[in-house]
Formats: sequence, structure tokens, C-alpha cells
Amino acid sequence: MMSYLFLIVGLILLIFSANVMVMGASSIAKKFNIPNLVIGLTVVSFGTSFPELIVNILASYSGKGDLAIGNVVGSGIVNVFLVLGVAALVKPLAVHHFSVKYEIPYSVLAFLVLFVLANDALIDGTSQSVLSLSDGFVLISFFIIFIYYTFIVSKHGNQDEGYDVKVFAGWKSISFVFIGILGLYFGGELIVTNATEIALNLGVSEAIVGVLIVAAGTSLPELATSAVAAYKGNADMAVGNVVGSNIFNVFFVLSVSTFIRPVAFNPLMNRDVVVALFASFLLFVFVFTRKGRQIDRVEGGAFLLFYFAFVAWLLW
Repeated sequence: MMSYLFLIVGLILLIFSANVMVMGASSIAKKFNIPNLVIGLTVVSFGTSFPELIVNILASYSGKGDLAIGNVVGSGIVNVFLVLGVAALVKPLAVHHFSVKYEIPYSVLAFLVLFVLANDALIDGTSQSVLSLSDGFVLISFFIIFIYYTFIVSKHGNQDEGYDVKVFAGWKSISFVFIGILGLYFGGELIVTNATEIALNLGVSEAIVGVLIVAAGTSLPELATSAVAAYKGNADMAVGNVVGSNIFNVFFVLSVSTFIRPVAFNPLMNRDVVVALFASFLLFVFVFTRKGRQIDRVEGGAFLLFYFAFVAWLLW
């Protein structure tokens, strides 16, 4: 029972700390005259993925590869099916910004690249599948391309649009970043330790706990950000936040994990990778094939049905 309590405490601490760190980092960026648009596309978008990053760093360091991959893949599923499903029910998401339209296919590519790199046994016929250091360099290369693209896009947009940045005193901004990093570390420690204990007690794999519990918890910042953005009528931010998070998780979070230690890939996790790939492709279909370029409430409901069906499938 205490493991579940500590896991919840860890998730709360992780999410609170990520928010505090983003506020501090955004304030510092604004003091250097970085435009709001760039801050929104980088600091804020990636800041919502810091919970996944910290959990994966600690999981990789502890040799818990299933938890590391389950967290990233599970977050991809949660972000599309649950987060965008809820956001679309709040208000239909009409996607206008061309950057979001280009980022959606890139998120499909992210999970396709992950599937290819992770399946050494399936593709190359080796004895086991591992995300190695060389795979990490491939992933980080795709991430660098995405960062370059983000800055190119920012030059063609309204530099004052997007994230509303609050500016604090210099010492306060630095304190927020420092407190946020500390909170992220201790929250991540609580999550990794207790998620492992829960998996042992339930007799299931760490991957299942990572996909079902940890991924859902670490995706709460994306849920809050996208739901509020949808309510305010900012559909591009609601969708862009989710898509950017998925790209960040696969290409950056997993690459960092491999730099710490090669991550063993359980072939059974292909089930989850395929579902994440399907979710991203379905988002692509809904945005690009429907009249008006939007995700309406019917499609949002379909996302939620897919999510609950996936959870039921895993539990069964």
C-alpha cells in the first residue's frame, strides 16, 4: 500500500517541479530577449516532457530498461489517445499552424524509427534486441534536425504569440530552476523505486507498470496544458504540445537513456510500440483527411475509446 502512496507523491512532486522549472527557465529566456514563440516551442513544450526524462535517466542508470522504454512508449499512447481525446471533447481542435502539420508526420516517423532501431533480433536476426549507443546517436541526430526546424519555423511566425511568459527577478528565476531540478530528481527516485516494487508485488513486468501507471502520471502536464489550450481556443498549442512531447520523448529522452547505459528491448513491447505508431498515424489521418483540418468531438471520443480498450487489453 505504501508503494502506491509513494508513487503518487513522486508523480505530484515531479509534475509540480517540472512546472516550477519551466517558469524559471522561461523567465531567464525572456530576459535574454528570446521571443515568446521560441520559448513556447522549446522551453515549454520540452518542459512538459521533463518528468519522462528524469524517470528514464534514473531507470536507465538502475538498469531498468523495460521501465524506461515503457514510460516513453506509454506516454506516446497516452498523449494522443487520452490527452487529445479529452482536449477534443473540451472543444474541437482546428489545426491551422503549418508547423503543427509538419510535426505530426515527424511524430509518426519517431515511432517508426524506434521500431526499426529497437528490433535487432527481428530485423538483423541477432540473439537479443538492444537500443545501443550508436542507436542513441541516430535518435539524437533526428532530434537536432527537429530543433533546427523549430528555429526556422519561429522566424516565420509572430514572435509575441504563443506562451505567455511571466518574468521574475533574476534570483527568483534561478531559484525556480534549482528547486525544480531538485524536485524532479527526488520525485523521479520515488517513482522508479516504487514502480519497480509494485511490479514485483503484482507479478507483472516493469514495462506494464511503465506503460499503464508511470506514463499516465508523467503525461499529466501535457493533459493540463492541452486541455486549457483547447478551452481557450488555442488548438495549435493543444496539438503541438502533444506532438512536440512525443518527438522529444523518442528522439531525446531515449537517446539520453542509451548514453547512460544500453537499453535492452523486450520483443513483447513491440505491441506497445505498434499501438503508439498507430495512435500517431491516426492523429495524422484525423488532421489531414477530414474537412476543416480538425479533430472534432467524435474523433476525440474515438481516441478515448481506443485508450480504454488498450488499457483493458493490457490488464486482460
